[in-house]
Amino acid sequence: FWSKFFILCIKLLKAVMSSGYLPATMDSIDKALEAKDPSESIPLYYLILENPSCSSEALRVKEQAISNLCDLLRLEKRAEDLRSLLTLLRPFFALIPKAKTAKIVRGIIDTVAKIPGTTDLQISLCKEMVEWTRIEKRTFLRQRVEARLAALLMESKEYSEALGLLSGLIKEVRRLDDKLLLVDIDLLESKLHFSLRNLPKAKAALTAARTAANAIYVPPAQQGTIDLQSGILHAEEKDYKTGYSYFFEAFEAFKALEDDRAIFSLKYMLLCKIMVSQVDDVAGIISSKGLQYGGPELDAMKAVADAHSKRSLKSFEAALRDYKAQLEEDPIVHRHLSSLYDTLLEQNLCKLIEPFSNVEIAHIADLIELPVSHVEKKLSQMILDKKFAGTLDQGAGCLIIFDDAKQDAIFPATLDTISNIGKVVDSLYTRSAKIMA
Repeated sequence: FWSKFFILCIKLLKAVMSSGYLPATMDSIDKALEAKDPSESIPLYYLILENPSCSSEALRVKEQAISNLCDLLRLEKRAEDLRSLLTLLRPFFALIPKAKTAKIVRGIIDTVAKIPGTTDLQISLCKEMVEWTRIEKRTFLRQRVEARLAALLMESKEYSEALGLLSGLIKEVRRLDDKLLLVDIDLLESKLHFSLRNLPKAKAALTAARTAANAIYVPPAQQGTIDLQSGILHAEEKDYKTGYSYFFEAFEAFKALEDDRAIFSLKYMLLCKIMVSQVDDVAGIISSKGLQYGGPELDAMKAVADAHSKRSLKSFEAALRDYKAQLEEDPIVHRHLSSLYDTLLEQNLCKLIEPFSNVEIAHIADLIELPVSHVEKKLSQMILDKKFAGTLDQGAGCLIIFDDAKQDAIFPATLDTISNIGKVVDSLYTRSAKIMA
């Protein structure tokens, strides 16, 4: 074996020295695979790609070399080299079918995306590829790269630029009636409008995505994305029961695909249960659905559920502090938990002030273990929202609670009598008009 291997190495070395490239054969691929270090195998793959041969076998070998090279560059976190590889491969793209070109280009962009901290590089790379596809008149590929670019711009919070790109792209794709791409673009538009807090347009875009999806076969991952977005929008409208059902469908789809988004779907399912005060179901869902997803995401939701069941603001704040990345840095969870925190605070304050008719604000703040300024601000808001009848004496630092004013029944009765008299007068006027006619 070693003698054959040595002879093969000598042949490959001679080929490289004489021609500056490696033969586009499986032997060259095997040689690169046998290299122990990526720094040795990566140059070999580049040498294979330098081979000028255009035979079907050579093209197939080069495609394999590109795939292996991308994996190695990703492991080495050489994002700039991946970007240069796309430029290097442009002559090769002229030799292969457009569908394979699209697959390779999108695969390299996806590979760059797997390297952390490359968002800006991905944006510039997509812009370069859009310009190249326009020159080469590769419409199919350009539309998909533009959709990816819009998604990256949305992640970078460049909302106006992303919206402008999508508006033109949607019109073009609808003319071509590319349903599968249209579903992706409508979903992206829904997410973009949701980020801009424009819920009516977000719902309209999601409805358009569902309409397009009903006409074609939708891959499970894409269907899961639609369900996840539907759950988010229903939860935003406080329809947590419907939102839970959509999150459940998304979770089942992502779980079957072993997609990382399964844990986020499960997390939002637990959020819906907490928001409808069904905190007793949280532990059961985690034990039945989330054993394989154990980690900080589920631990954070469990801590919030425990705080809610105890109606303890102190425990709630501790959960927010201990699981800041999972709760406060997730915009969807943070928005709903802010509403839940306000509800818990109001319930606790109402419970504390119930025995008093006049109480110092500082005393209430001590009981609830919150800053005086925070408590004073919340009490004033509750008075304005008519959560209870009272007034704040800021000079004395006191809260004065009024007795509930009993509504006098004579006033509604008087209004009803006047309304009925008006109807009688109108009826008499109508009858007199008919008699006079």
